[in-house]
Amino acid sequence: MRWQNQTLDAEDGALPGLSRAGLVRTVRTPEFEGITFHEVLCKSALNRVPEGANVPFQWTVNPMRGCSHACRYCFARGTHEYLDLDAGRDFDSQIVVKTNVAAVLRKELGRRSWRHEPVALGTNTDPYQRAEGRYRLMPGIIRALTESGTPFSILTKGTLLRRDLPLLTSAAGEVRVRLAVSIAILDQDLHRSLEPGTPSPRARLDLVRALADAGFAVDVLVAPVIPCLTDGRAHLDAIFGAIADAGADSAVAFPMHLRGSTRGWFLSWLAEHHPALLRRYRQLYRRGAYVTPEYSAWLRARVAPLLAEHGLMARTRAEPETRRRTTHTTGSQLALFA
Repeated sequence: MRWQNQTLDAEDGALPGLSRAGLVRTVRTPEFEGITFHEVLCKSALNRVPEGANVPFQWTVNPMRGCSHACRYCFARGTHEYLDLDAGRDFDSQIVVKTNVAAVLRKELGRRSWRHEPVALGTNTDPYQRAEGRYRLMPGIIRALTESGTPFSILTKGTLLRRDLPLLTSAAGEVRVRLAVSIAILDQDLHRSLEPGTPSPRARLDLVRALADAGFAVDVLVAPVIPCLTDGRAHLDAIFGAIADAGADSAVAFPMHLRGSTRGWFLSWLAEHHPALLRRYRQLYRRGAYVTPEYSAWLRARVAPLLAEHGLMARTRAEPETRRRTTHTTGSQLALFA
């Protein structure tokens, strides 16, 4: 991917939050029309998960902030406001890239105090969004984790992960590697409207097949389930069937939540494209960021038999692996962060 004809524009006064974050330069290029990259030098790479979080890892790594996938429902939008950027267009088009993240991570993993606890990637913004093709941060991150003996997991919508499949296969011979792919929508029109910057559902199903063929037990997040748009039985049956046909090991689904700035950004889309649903959404989300308990229970009752029918029920962590894939496993608990 060429990076020619780039322009630099790093006026600290215009981006005070980024200035505090270690801004080095701002880059624009014709290859990424409409997107601005802010290259920063991070002081730390490992982020500790808050106490009490019910996930099988205590640490995360986020190579970038903001995401060109531009999913209208993305829960991470509010994090852009910490940089004095907005959670709407800026989140989609102002991407913060931690250019030194692999080197900083290697240093942190080399400390005597490091206990080799599992590290998760993709729990905030996607590490395999388009810019990874230019910056190539993930190979260094994967090598640092592997060489330090640290197990890790990756959750992504980005088919660029296939580039690193040989590296991931090698890493899985040294440490525990878990891979999960997010596929929430099959309908092409709805996909283009809600997830305009993501690879197509078909491309992500092909990614699942490639990972399965390489020996990984792939988990798929059918999430978020969007009330009144992707919660129909026919849609769920079709997407679970396609996932199973692609060779996925298990799947998990849960309803969309609308925290902070994400709520307004999504509802503005809903008002434009499906205004008749606004009243229903006010009822479903009347308690705040999460749907009512009644809807959650209804969705669980709909999803569970479909998962069983398609052979996609996630095994418990204590259940032994009975399939061919003994080295590569997945963690459905990653769904809690999608």
